[in-house]
Amino acid sequence: MVGVVEGVVSGAVAVAVAGIVDGSGVLDTVESPEPQAASAAATASPAAANLNRSHDMSARYRQQPRRTGNNAHRHYTHRAMTTPEPPANTFAELQIHPAVLEAVADVGYESPSAIQAATIPALMAGSDVVGLAQTGTGKTAAFAIPILSRIDTASNQTQALVLAPTRELALQVAEAFSRYAAHLPKITVLPIYGGQSYTVQLAGLRRGAQVVVGTPGRVIDHLERGTLDLSHLDYLVLDEADEMLQMGFAEDVERILADTPEYKQVALFSATMPPAIRKITSKYLHDPVEVAVKSKTATAENITQRYIQVAGPRKMDALTRVLEVEPFEAMIVFVRTKQATEEVAEKLRARGFSAAAINGDIAQAQRERTIAALKEGGSRGIDILVATDVAARGLDVERISHVLNFDIPHDPESYVHRIGRTGRAGRSGTALLFVSPRERHLLKSIERVTRQKVVETQLPSVEDVNAQRVAKFRDSITDAIGGPGFDMFRRLIEDYERDNDVPMGDIAAALALLSRDGVEFLMTEPPPERRRADRPERERPARKVRDDLATYRISVGKRHKVGPGSIVGAIANEGGLHRSDFGHITIKNDFSLVELPAKLPAGTLKALGSTRISGVLIELRPDRGGHSYRNTGGKPRRREQ
Repeated sequence: MVGVVEGVVSGAVAVAVAGIVDGSGVLDTVESPEPQAASAAATASPAAANLNRSHDMSARYRQQPRRTGNNAHRHYTHRAMTTPEPPANTFAELQIHPAVLEAVADVGYESPSAIQAATIPALMAGSDVVGLAQTGTGKTAAFAIPILSRIDTASNQTQALVLAPTRELALQVAEAFSRYAAHLPKITVLPIYGGQSYTVQLAGLRRGAQVVVGTPGRVIDHLERGTLDLSHLDYLVLDEADEMLQMGFAEDVERILADTPEYKQVALFSATMPPAIRKITSKYLHDPVEVAVKSKTATAENITQRYIQVAGPRKMDALTRVLEVEPFEAMIVFVRTKQATEEVAEKLRARGFSAAAINGDIAQAQRERTIAALKEGGSRGIDILVATDVAARGLDVERISHVLNFDIPHDPESYVHRIGRTGRAGRSGTALLFVSPRERHLLKSIERVTRQKVVETQLPSVEDVNAQRVAKFRDSITDAIGGPGFDMFRRLIEDYERDNDVPMGDIAAALALLSRDGVEFLMTEPPPERRRADRPERERPARKVRDDLATYRISVGKRHKVGPGSIVGAIANEGGLHRSDFGHITIKNDFSLVELPAKLPAGTLKALGSTRISGVLIELRPDRGGHSYRNTGGKPRRREQ
């Protein structure tokens, strides 16, 4: 039986209802912001609730048999218009721990978002929760605040585990937990993820961490090693569960869930609810409350979406014009390939923009420095990040005002996740999309899935760019007047004017010319594109098998109960690869063959050297047994499963 809460959002306010199932199987509804009728832990003061919180949900679960399957689920819908009590307008009304409330105030939060107002009372009451909300709605605080309010600070056992699909999201969730726990004594939050040294993680686990945030592959690795003990786990969170399953972690997630104690509180958050998520919900969650923050569109309404029609060869020129004319604080430019991130970032730096690239080949330490520079901005940081989809997943930088899709994504879900990097925490954002005439069908697909029209806008003209350049030049003169060394240079110029009888205007123009170092100041119109009729006829080359891939052998196969999804998920996450880096996969009984880039970077090979699937080291190495897919004229064999 599932309690369903539909949050109908008006501004930042949503109705929160916690569904509590008693021993007789009758569903009671308790309305926020007065959840004290829901449980004994909530009726006491927050401080008392903190002392009595440990394992109170376990006793309630033991009184109720765990039911799975379709017959155990019955939807109960509570509509906002029938609510006699007003929703929670402040965090103080949610009965959270005073120390956590103080930390929330320090962060600057004043009122809970819709997902927070609906979820926190249910989690404080001890219920399992399924939260349906778009990215950027504040769902991290929705589960972190109640967990920290109820965690046992006297014990250093691991009591809460949060699973995240990417290392970037894992780091950000861990940082959020640390912020909200700033005033709680003896709370340790430890992120564990692929790409980081085991030494740091093992030391942290030995010391004890009440909250562990990790990616599925690395969590399983520590479980197999016996370095992560989940026997005292009280809280389990699956964050961005749909993304986790889409990346091929379904088997890993089920493996972890099966190894956790039966009596625990589970929260699952997802932007969508595909059948695979429903299956996990029915199997591992006990009578969950379903919190649905509904929206008219699949993308946040505070994000303005526009597209510019531009041919592929003109994209760099178009990007330069947009950056010069469009006012922005920080921007992510999305491209399809790792190579394109470096190429676009290098061209932007050559044009005078502060830009950096981030992709799966970049070492974790450099990745963290790049993200820190993006957060810093200005003269000491960067303002433009060029990224691939995988590298930017889970990225949460508040100052990102714009997302520009340099390459249009092939699937609408990637578009939704991309533009979700802006418009965070209630701020407005702008999403721009470059579309070539041949890609209009992809634009239509995005509009159909997101149920939102993307408005066409014109590319800034040469006149617009030059007007901006002139205005910035004039502003730079104004800013320089009276600056350090101004009086000395004025005397030098006056002496030059007197000694050489040259007008002051000519001297100023010469100095401006010197400052340009031979670079043209004003933009000129590019030459017109050659029409198709003017182009010489040429034969289209036959489609070829990809020559950039080679066959690798890994030491897991059918008897280890692995599938293509778990192989792709583990290798992509641990090695920082994208789905496009994979070719054909053949699963044999004791081993598997995987097509990957022929020239894997040393950092990727090192990371994959310690990667495990289903607890077994994959031992990635080039295949020397002649199992080449190109031996049959380029036609791959049927995948064995």
